[in-house]
Amino acid sequence: MKIVTAAEMREIDRVTSERFGVPSLTLMENAGASVAEFAISNYPNAKTFGVICGKGNNGGDGFVIARKLHEAGREVRLLLLGDHNELRGDAATNFTRLPLTSAASTPSFTLIEKTEEPSPRQRVFACDVLIDAILGTGFRPPVSGSYADAIARINSSTAPVIAVDIPSGADADVMGEQSGAVARADAIVTFTAPRPAHVFGNLTSGPIVVAPIGSPEAAIQSSLNLNLITPREITTLIGPRPRDSNKGMYGHVLVVGGSVGKAGAVAMAGFSALRAGTGLVTVATARSVLGTVAGFHPELMTEPLEETEVGSISARALEAFQQIVEKKTVLAIGPGISRHSETAEFVRAAVRESEVPVVLDADGLNAFEGNAGELSGRARTLVLTPHPGEMSRLTGLSTTAIQRDRIDVARKFAKEHELMLVLKGDRTVVANSNGEAWVNPTGNPGMATGGTGDILTGLIAGLLAQNPKREFEAVLAAVYLHGLAGDIACETMGEHSLVATDLLQALPEAFRRVRSEGRQNRVKIGG
Repeated sequence: MKIVTAAEMREIDRVTSERFGVPSLTLMENAGASVAEFAISNYPNAKTFGVICGKGNNGGDGFVIARKLHEAGREVRLLLLGDHNELRGDAATNFTRLPLTSAASTPSFTLIEKTEEPSPRQRVFACDVLIDAILGTGFRPPVSGSYADAIARINSSTAPVIAVDIPSGADADVMGEQSGAVARADAIVTFTAPRPAHVFGNLTSGPIVVAPIGSPEAAIQSSLNLNLITPREITTLIGPRPRDSNKGMYGHVLVVGGSVGKAGAVAMAGFSALRAGTGLVTVATARSVLGTVAGFHPELMTEPLEETEVGSISARALEAFQQIVEKKTVLAIGPGISRHSETAEFVRAAVRESEVPVVLDADGLNAFEGNAGELSGRARTLVLTPHPGEMSRLTGLSTTAIQRDRIDVARKFAKEHELMLVLKGDRTVVANSNGEAWVNPTGNPGMATGGTGDILTGLIAGLLAQNPKREFEAVLAAVYLHGLAGDIACETMGEHSLVATDLLQALPEAFRRVRSEGRQNRVKIGG
């Protein structure tokens, strides 16, 4: 799903109407209906809804929402932050469609304008649910006057708040912290495509729903070359299997790693590849830890490799490795492999000589510190999965510099080295050699625990093995499912108690949810 700027969103709306013949009034009607539907389904027990409207198109959306809620039998109190005679265009048209009597109210619908006394206005903010339809994504801060006062009242209210398009006062194009007065939001319903602040702005702890309102895909254009991973991009990779399936149809992953004290990492990566649906997984590890690895999961096949004096894989293991990797579909190398100098030598040689797709992680990446020029995906598939610290060692940049410019750092490295790069962290970035960047909306702070990266390595390898002609999509799917499994695990375990193997237990439900949500028109970010 494309991420677009506020200006591009205005152009999308214009093109939708002028070139594709969808009236702007229809777009507004669909937008308002989407928010009303969300409000009713998520707050079914709410009896009163307070809708706070500005004078622009966001307020016009609010008028539609108020009408739809009233038609659904809810009591609505609408506050217009202005005079209705100042309304223009579609907003003015939708104001005339409100269920008003000569007294500007019915028993279940009350209109309050800015000029009225404070007491009636306060009744709006005392409703069970508030709907913020003051300012949309076309707004540029700062906010002032009656709008700033309304935002302050929203923020002091204890009622849940649904933001229409974006919380009022927020700049839609800002990727970080907002400045000035911004309304709080417990949920956001936006339309057609997300803007940067929706993805990177931490605007709500609840869901952000992206609802289609009538713009065809051809109208949605973006200069950012930045996309959001959603179920609809990946659901076809994990659809039902043929009844005559056999394990040979779904690839054979070789995971290489492990050392004394770090046997669990390679075992988790191997079993994660199996959970991803791979037909066969072999783990090749240092001889002295092979029994430990094999004892974790009986489904894993194992191969011993020569080891160093400290129990890590030795450079002498390269010949045996070359025989083991034959006829494998994907190689994943790095989990638990250690930073021993001889082991690093083995890793560089194995990656350099491998002819199958390679997923490189953990100390496998650290083996290329000072030797990043050796990493090339030209004429083959190479996937790197660094966290910011590992990315720092590969690039020479500080972790602060990387975190400040995650998207461009990932893009630049992926293009220069002609590979796929997964820069892990909050809003993991997946970049490829074409300059495309995709942002993952799933995941939570509970995943900041040892071993979750090993699970991701196995997922990527496993999905690559099953989708040799759709490799970039497979990487996107693995990243999304990994974060979603973390979110599902967090629902029961909480952020503090979550551990890496909880993700393995949550993966089946993650697959189920992606299949289900991939069939829906709406996209949900977080929450």
